[in-house]
Amino acid sequence: MTAELELIELIRSALADRSGGRILRWTGDDAAVVRARAISVTSIDTVVEGVHFSLSTHSPADVGWKALATALSDLAAMGAEAGEAYVSMVLPAGFDGGEELVRGMEEVAEATAATIAGGDVVRGPALAVTVAVVGWAETEAELVGRDGARPGDLVGVTGLLGGSEAGRALLERGERRPVKLVQRHLRPRPRLAEGRALARAGAAAMIDLSDGLATDAGHVARASGAGLAMSMAALPRAPGVDPEQAATGGDDYELLFTIPAEHRMRAEEAAPVTWLGEVVAGAGVVLLDERGQAVKGLIGYEHG
Repeated sequence: MTAELELIELIRSALADRSGGRILRWTGDDAAVVRARAISVTSIDTVVEGVHFSLSTHSPADVGWKALATALSDLAAMGAEAGEAYVSMVLPAGFDGGEELVRGMEEVAEATAATIAGGDVVRGPALAVTVAVVGWAETEAELVGRDGARPGDLVGVTGLLGGSEAGRALLERGERRPVKLVQRHLRPRPRLAEGRALARAGAAAMIDLSDGLATDAGHVARASGAGLAMSMAALPRAPGVDPEQAATGGDDYELLFTIPAEHRMRAEEAAPVTWLGEVVAGAGVVLLDERGQAVKGLIGYEHG
């Protein structure tokens, strides 16, 4: 048996079905067979060594975790429930961390009630992991896109910002403390429960913060044909992070959302949130300093 087949067999034997009976056939067959719910939500994401991570700072388990977690974060941004994940791995010559990588993915799957339902392994020049995820909802109305923001809506965000970028900088300097900041970069957590709760609370638009608030808020503004005005001073910051880092740092995977003002209390009951500002007429993103003046020149993080 080749090393690739051995790893595929390891994946098949190590994984658990958490679908509640939705998966009819999976890793032991040529294709997965899934009993569908009314609405499926599908996304695909790839992480590549040298672009999204480095094996000098990330263990194979960290890579597996990040690959699945970042894909699931797209489902969180839609307010979907996690379902199945399908994984393709490109392993370079001499890489012997395949088993550890799979364990990292399975840790995320267990934490989010997702099921890794199939995959493939090939050899190639650099380590890369592609993950396609399928989420589920009963009706389209349960889901949230980027295009629903309207003037007068409040703008909020979950969690703390800038921690992943601060952790990345520590790792590049060969440091691993504070541990919480390093873990924010190595092991991002998809906000699936928060996404579903905010969708139920009436969120009008939502996006996960992969490229930084300054950039990702722009995606919501463009899709909605509106402007987002937010206070730099209001940004919830990870320890040691300044407002500019909080606005531009990537890989936080928190959720930025807009919601009608009358649903403010419902959003606060749904998830820990911080209010940043409001949706305004016009276009684009305006970040305001303590004097109410627009801060110019802030852009988010670009991978590679």
